[in-house]
Amino acid sequence: MMNRQWNDEEDGMEKILRPRVDKLPIGWIRLAVVSGLLLLAIFFGTGKDNGEFGLLALVPTLVVLGLALLTRRTLEPLLAGALTGFALIEPQRTLHNFVASTLEVMQGPIMGWLILVCGLLGSLIALLQFSGATLAFSDSLGKYVKRRSHALMASWLLGIAIFIDDYLNALTVSTAMRKLSDKLNISRDMLAYVVDSTSAPVCLLIPFSTWVIYLAGLIEANGLVPEGEGFNYYLSLLPYLVYPWVALLLVPLVAFGVIPLLGSMRQAERDCLEGNSMPVEQDEPGHRQPPRLMNFMLPVLTLLLATWYFDIDALMGVGCALVVSLVLYRLQGLASLPRLFDEIIQGMATMLLPLGIVFAAFVLQAVNEKLGLAPYLIDTITPYMNARWLPALSFLVLAGLTFATGSFWGVYAIAFPIMVPLAQALDANMALTLGALVSAGAFGSHACFFGDSTVISARGCGISPMQHALSQLPYTLIAACITTVLLWLLA
Repeated sequence: MMNRQWNDEEDGMEKILRPRVDKLPIGWIRLAVVSGLLLLAIFFGTGKDNGEFGLLALVPTLVVLGLALLTRRTLEPLLAGALTGFALIEPQRTLHNFVASTLEVMQGPIMGWLILVCGLLGSLIALLQFSGATLAFSDSLGKYVKRRSHALMASWLLGIAIFIDDYLNALTVSTAMRKLSDKLNISRDMLAYVVDSTSAPVCLLIPFSTWVIYLAGLIEANGLVPEGEGFNYYLSLLPYLVYPWVALLLVPLVAFGVIPLLGSMRQAERDCLEGNSMPVEQDEPGHRQPPRLMNFMLPVLTLLLATWYFDIDALMGVGCALVVSLVLYRLQGLASLPRLFDEIIQGMATMLLPLGIVFAAFVLQAVNEKLGLAPYLIDTITPYMNARWLPALSFLVLAGLTFATGSFWGVYAIAFPIMVPLAQALDANMALTLGALVSAGAFGSHACFFGDSTVISARGCGISPMQHALSQLPYTLIAACITTVLLWLLA
């Protein structure tokens, strides 16, 4: 014990002082940091109006990033950042405005939809595990996939196949592949990276997803094409969506070792190979009947087809999949309805933390909108842009903004009305500029540690959002650097 704490060369005084340093109450340090930032926010924020905060608009985001790196947690830094923002806006009503904002977010249709979709997806996953369906799928796939690189490629291909919605993509692929990944000593960090890389990027490249529907609407709203032609215009942008292409094609290079293991991913893979990684659930069935592949394929196919049939509505899709699962498992006599509903409730409970993180991220987004963070950053960089640099600089600024705020569709809504006339005024390549704008949102969704795609991918793979974000960060940064260079060359 003594040898682990002190070096032999240290003198007696150092031995006395060293334990005091080692045992500093980190919690008090974090509290002091947050309190100091809140006091600064109150001092500098008094008397400001919305959108007039300048550099101070960056403070909540810096609080979130700093505390997240310090604590390696996600929920608490988001709440601290939101409180800091409200202290900047109206110090004497910080808590009141915070509570009002949380209620406003909770009452919004987006949060209600997310709670239902994610909660029911958690229930569906619980039923699949209870029935042994995930085990049956893993065993069936394991007959053909014997190597870790092949398993990663199978995850990659499955992610491409499930292109309808990023939530469905992340949870379905992670649920289907994690048992086989564990068997082949693939770390959950690596699986989460592959899953996340085929989430938003694939939804943007295959134009039949919720992302594309939203972007087509923005294209029409900003007058680029007449009403009803936004989808066709989006199709013309596909070759210019540089980041989604790069992020997607990077996965095979990582899977086959062309790009080496980097950062914490190297340690995660080493721990997994040595058997030192954290224990993972076994996904064993909750009954004595042999697992059946049909119990996996039929609910998942129902999920995808129903989502497609109901105009890309994931809520309707997961609802139909749950009904099919209940009927199928009950007819087989796997369990009584009360027992199956117990699994549904427990599955919902597993999604509470991811939903809490997404909820807190929405509150932070609301604060950043009141502070005028996005318009401030965009207006600051706009004077330095020209036709050649516009796509690359737009990507860098907006990618940083989406990464820091966790707002992807929100940044699209703000940036489109600014970037479209700017590209027209500079006579820049409009398709390339919009490709850079869409690519920035893809990067944010992929890399942001509290972004919904990152949180859901981490949940599906059984690791924390910060663990997932930090392990995949080197690869997202490589993709971002390649994207910037390609955008500059193309311009």
